[in-house]
Amino acid sequence: MMHTVSSLIPIYVGFLVWATSTTLIASQTIVKSLPGYPGPLPFKLETGYIGVGEDEAVQLFYYFVESEGNPDEDPLIIWLAGGPGCGTLRAFFYEIGPMQIRYGNYMDNVPALQLDPNSWTKVANVIYLDAPTLTGYSYTKNSEAIVSSDTSSAEQTAEFLRKFVKNHPRFLKNPMYVTGISYSGIIIPIITEELYKGNEEGLEPIVNIQGYMGGNPLTDKTGDINSRFEYAYRVALISRELYEETQNDCQGDYAEANSNKLLCMSRIDEVNKRVGHINIQQILDPDCDPATNLVRSGNPIISGNRKSLRATNPIKMLPALSLHKDTFCRDDYYNYATLWANDENVMEALNVRKVYILTNNQMRRNRML
Repeated sequence: MMHTVSSLIPIYVGFLVWATSTTLIASQTIVKSLPGYPGPLPFKLETGYIGVGEDEAVQLFYYFVESEGNPDEDPLIIWLAGGPGCGTLRAFFYEIGPMQIRYGNYMDNVPALQLDPNSWTKVANVIYLDAPTLTGYSYTKNSEAIVSSDTSSAEQTAEFLRKFVKNHPRFLKNPMYVTGISYSGIIIPIITEELYKGNEEGLEPIVNIQGYMGGNPLTDKTGDINSRFEYAYRVALISRELYEETQNDCQGDYAEANSNKLLCMSRIDEVNKRVGHINIQQILDPDCDPATNLVRSGNPIISGNRKSLRATNPIKMLPALSLHKDTFCRDDYYNYATLWANDENVMEALNVRKVYILTNNQMRRNRML
């Protein structure tokens, strides 16, 4: 699979929010039922907020599902989405979570839900965290905390984990793993190191950190993009002649190629032209989004269109087929989660805090991606 930083699209990023009170404490809610699912949940779901950072200005929202096996002994795992800035419902519904969306079916005026028999929660206690701040239902109490970075996000997540086990002492002895996908490959090693260092420094409580796991992780931004060029050749997206000419003229550096090397620039332009109508994230799928370059000089990050949702512009009920005529676009499926997450009854069931919602334009101006 060819990895791209923009391959994970935020499910419901769009909540830049301000608390209605200046004093907040960690909250925990046991969720026994959810809109879209018939009857009580057959697993233990907890949601809540934990404040981190200076004055706990950043309030991180989480979903916690106890292991359906042996919760007292099974590992404690935190799962982080990619982006950066993708809502963790992506994992909850589409990757490793206990529930799936029944495409094209509705219940309680939201997309219907069903159980996922292959959930990681069968063998592990899993925390699905909306991080960094402004992701999903997470928010900040002041404008200074809006700006985030890889290191600050990692520090806040490490603080979150220490506070989580303090609030849940039952899991203090469980083996802990930091896990995630895509862009979180940059973050999870830093979080893990922070936890180890905290233990060595005597921070309380001591956590039983055992390591980390990455799913299709981004580990080196420049190397990631350079590797796409060879991948394109190996799967016959470009010819051997073009591959060898580009390789020779650019000397293996495509993501940050020297713009003064005109022949190299010309080769890169030709490569991008050849793959311009190919979905570089899923090459067997139609290219539903505007074309992005396979490799791009001077910028080690491929930037794609990021989907966000405004409460004033709700998505209509989606049909079972793609929104694109006669075309299968897997990203359309994620709109179901967006619709579900922005329903007032869903937010009430999850005990999401009532907040003021700013526009997406304000969020984009204030947030550093």
